[in-house]
Amino acid sequence: MIKDITLKLETNPDRDRSLDYAVSIAKAFNAHIIAMASCDPISFSQYPIPSMPDSVLSNIRAEKERDARAALARFEEIAKSHGISYEHEIITHRLPQLAQAFAVKARRSDLSIVQQTEHADDDNEIIIETALFDSGRPVLIVPYIQKEGLKLDHVVCCWDGSSTAARAVNDALPLLTRAKNIDILIIANEKTEDSRHQASGEGIVKHLTRHGLNTRLKMQHAPDVSVANTILSYVGEHGSDLIVMGGYGHSRLREFVLGGATRSILTSMTAPVFMSH
Repeated sequence: MIKDITLKLETNPDRDRSLDYAVSIAKAFNAHIIAMASCDPISFSQYPIPSMPDSVLSNIRAEKERDARAALARFEEIAKSHGISYEHEIITHRLPQLAQAFAVKARRSDLSIVQQTEHADDDNEIIIETALFDSGRPVLIVPYIQKEGLKLDHVVCCWDGSSTAARAVNDALPLLTRAKNIDILIIANEKTEDSRHQASGEGIVKHLTRHGLNTRLKMQHAPDVSVANTILSYVGEHGSDLIVMGGYGHSRLREFVLGGATRSILTSMTAPVFMSH
């Protein structure tokens, strides 16, 4: 079951897609939401703060704090109107400490929710990366074009036989048990053809069927198209409501960064993506 959700709030009132989606999940599962709004005065904070008068920095900080408090107020109003249990706080750290603070909070939740990166100066990408690789919990990324709340008529689970894909499917079970139709989607390539990866999909379909889930196996052959594009095309063609997949990455200076296919999905996604690592 999903009983605790950690939500990263957007300070721009025109970008409350993740807020609305999180509220819809909380209502469906009677879950508690922990909302966090960031108050980082410098958006490109991995670099040193440039030299500028203290009065200018003070004004920037005050403006950012007002935006964060306004985001908390919007969240509180919506949560109260829907009778949702909640708490909220402002994160005043700069990146990457901001992302780490979110991930630590997410460790004590069943699910964290972050909105898709929309602009190059968004801090969402590093928050998604950190939560995915350092929280030990699944992350649900909401498209910035999302209009509807939680809908589970058709769910696509991306399967390649890996432990990461298995973790994602297992973590998503609270959502999958409410889905009307579930496709186990395999993108045929040299990895899935290797029997050592157990990527045929038959085993995971039988496993979910034993859970009483309406599951079917689908395979797409895409020798000349990227895995990410094939997944997104399938989702678009079938009007899927949710993508479940493993979040892959590689190590860089003791930190994980998103892999190419994972990053491509998050860049071009048109449906919410549930990821686990």
